Amino acid sequence: MSRNRAARLAPVVEMAERAEREAARMLGRCQGQLTQAEMKLGELERYRSDYQQQWIEEGRRGVSGQWLMNYQRFLSQLESAIGQQTQSVNWHRDNLDKARGAWQQRYARLEGLRKLVQRYLDEARAADDKREQKLLDELVQRLPARDL
Repeated sequence: MSRNRAARLAPVVEMAERAEREAARMLGRCQGQLTQAEMKLGELERYRSDYQQQWIEEGRRGVSGQWLMNYQRFLSQLESAIGQQTQSVNWHRDNLDKARGAWQQRYARLEGLRKLVQRYLDEARAADDKREQKLLDELVQRLPARDL
C-alpha cells in the first residue's frame, strides 16, 4: 500500500524537481544580472573619481569659465547616470531576493515530497519485514518439536 502511494507521487516529485531546477536557473540569471549592474556602477564611479581628479589637476593650472561650465554639466550628467545605475542595482537586488525566495520555496516543497516518499517506502519496508517475520514465526511453529 505505502509503496503504491510512493509510486503515485513519482510524477509529482518529478514536476517539483523541474520547478526547483528552473527556479535555480532563474536565481543564477538574476545573480549574473546583479553582478553586471554592480560592475557597471563601479565603472561609472571610477570614471567620476578619475574625472574629479582631472578637475583638481586642471584647477591648479587655472581653467576658463567655459571649461568649468562644461565640467559641471558633464559631472551632472555623470551623477545622473550613477543615480540611474544605482536604481538599477537596487532593482536587480530586489529581483534576486524574490528569485531566491521562489527557489527556497520550491526547494522546500521538493524536500518535503522526497521525505514523504521516503516515509512511504520505509512504511512499506516495515510492513514487508513484519509480514516476513510473521511467516517465519508460523513456519517455526509448524516444525515438529525436537527432543534435545
